[in-house]
Amino acid sequence: MKHIALLRAVNLPGHNKIGMADLKAFVIGLGFTDAQTLLQSGNIVFSGGTKTTTSLEETLERAAAKQLGLETDFIVRTAKEWQAIIDANPFPREAKDDPSHLLAVILKDEVSAANVTALQKAIVGREVVRAKGRCLYVVFPDGIGRSKLTTAMTEKKLGTRGTARNWNTVLKLGLLTESS
Repeated sequence: MKHIALLRAVNLPGHNKIGMADLKAFVIGLGFTDAQTLLQSGNIVFSGGTKTTTSLEETLERAAAKQLGLETDFIVRTAKEWQAIIDANPFPREAKDDPSHLLAVILKDEVSAANVTALQKAIVGREVVRAKGRCLYVVFPDGIGRSKLTTAMTEKKLGTRGTARNWNTVLKLGLLTESS
């Protein structure tokens, strides 16, 4: 079974540094196969594991802390779950016209409609958010860098942690699940 693991908050300036070759070796060392990384932001696709994605997250987090000294969240989805994220995108026009300003925030937990509404009400710019399952889709029409919609605000309002990837990266990760 193919899985995608996203590491939260790695390779930021002076914070949670890990090379992608080291990440790949780490995952292979845990007994997984077909490991492929994408970019330098902590994205890895691998095969193996019969555990639930939650169990895989816990296994990867514990092992990374012990073996690498890396304290961060791993968010894992199966290839099928990843395809569902792609298929559920409520912003197809933005995905086609401006994919770098469309983010999928892959969440640890499913969020309530009330929490999503609270986040929508807290937005002071033109950003638009929608949630489906354990994914929050966010459009940043004026760019991400100038937005007041921060990770901290999003996680506080939703009551869970997550990690964001732009739509180009989401699609590339999906393609990696199709290759061997």
